[in-house]
Amino acid sequence: MTKNLNVICFGEVLYDVFPTHRKIGGAPLNVTLRLASLGISAQIISRIGDDDLGKELVAFVQANDVATETIQIDKIYSTGEVLVQLDKKGSASYTINYPVAWDEIEVTSEANNAVKNANALVFGSLVCRDETSYKTLEKLIKKAKYKIFDVNLRAPFYTKELLVNLMNQSDFIKFNDDELYEISEYLDSPFHSLEQNIFFIAKETNTKSICVTKGSHGAVLYYKGKMYYNSGYKINVADTVGAGDSFLAGLLSKLLTNEEPQKAIDFACALGALVASNEGANPKISNEEITKFMNI
Repeated sequence: MTKNLNVICFGEVLYDVFPTHRKIGGAPLNVTLRLASLGISAQIISRIGDDDLGKELVAFVQANDVATETIQIDKIYSTGEVLVQLDKKGSASYTINYPVAWDEIEVTSEANNAVKNANALVFGSLVCRDETSYKTLEKLIKKAKYKIFDVNLRAPFYTKELLVNLMNQSDFIKFNDDELYEISEYLDSPFHSLEQNIFFIAKETNTKSICVTKGSHGAVLYYKGKMYYNSGYKINVADTVGAGDSFLAGLLSKLLTNEEPQKAIDFACALGALVASNEGANPKISNEEITKFMNI
């Protein structure tokens, strides 16, 4: 475990329901689990139903060395589920049930203390689809030392106003390339290239660090005034569920421990590719496997 580094994630915990099976997921939980697997102290603030799926989810999280004190239990709403459809290339589309327990995350003393004591808070836009969880996030953001916004757009659960508000409060923003262009258009960007729009959003939102993933073509990182690139790793895609989440966890595990940004983005791209070559969002992947894959 990396000493004196603690990351808190906020948002949805759920089951990805595939045509033949189901897997535990949710972007913030995927990031949490991957950070823990990389030796970072990580925890998630979320909410589950008082049901068998919720109990199973908590047991899974505990089995992966993540504390569950900040996972709340809802007596009314059920544990979240998302129906996942995969196309021939393994790319996923989602039908997200609403309302569910993670729409009702409350401000608790456990949540407050977790954020106050953390080095960083990671959150996305999907959890803001319900006013209860959104208001809770707004209160917790104000207590966070370093704020990381994983955009993760899921139509129809976002607005321009929501995205601008969250970006303006963030120190670090992670997009995929489609999200970058969509939000740049929202903000009336006059630019066309990826790099121009990164600089444009950084200036418009006063954000010092931005990362954009490009699927099989790697990623671009704007960090402390410099640009870093990785062109991706060739793999056979099983499915893309959770690949971006593990990418973000891999990137943060290096940047937050002061690793060189180029090494961080290389590591993150390799980890994301390995996840995409496996089924589900949270396959077991060791540091040794990542290093070996990068050196092939």
